Amino acid sequence: MRERCDWLKNWEKQPIYVGYHDKEWGVPIFNDRKIFEFLVLESAQAGLSWSTILKKRGGYRQAFANFDFNKVAKFNKKDFGRLLGDPAIIRNRLKIKAAINNAQQFLKIRQEFGTFSKYIWGFVDGKPIQNRFRSARELPAKTALAEKISKDLRERGFKFLGPTIVYAHMQATGMVNDHSRNCFRYREIRDLAKEI
Repeated sequence: MRERCDWLKNWEKQPIYVGYHDKEWGVPIFNDRKIFEFLVLESAQAGLSWSTILKKRGGYRQAFANFDFNKVAKFNKKDFGRLLGDPAIIRNRLKIKAAINNAQQFLKIRQEFGTFSKYIWGFVDGKPIQNRFRSARELPAKTALAEKISKDLRERGFKFLGPTIVYAHMQATGMVNDHSRNCFRYREIRDLAKEI
């Protein structure tokens, strides 16, 4: 049996979580649409478990135009009302407003940098940080770099992206490899990062 990150042990009865860990978590993402998807999902998670968000991911995909940031940036009051009444997503007024606002700010960054990916990956010089944690107990909730990125995002008008959420986003999109060293994905992602 393959070894996995110890934080997953409590979730092994949830195939959706195991699948996310095995196939997505920590894989470097450079596609703007996918990066935007994780920005929406991570900001929606604030105060909730990630498993709750994973279960609603399909609902988010449908509600937020398949995470097309161009379309989400144009959402109006009618769209806001539709989202507020949609049981397939987290119906939190502030989080929904933040997702629409963040799509608008996302477009501004794309105008300035060409892609959001160039902007966000610029904080790590385009290369994933390879951490070497042994267990989930060593994982930080946030880092100085996450605080720096969060500050920059907030100064650019983004909402619901504090340093803890930003660090979770960095983990999800592969800006950092936080799989534990004994996890089979640690080596796979480390090797993948060498090709970048």
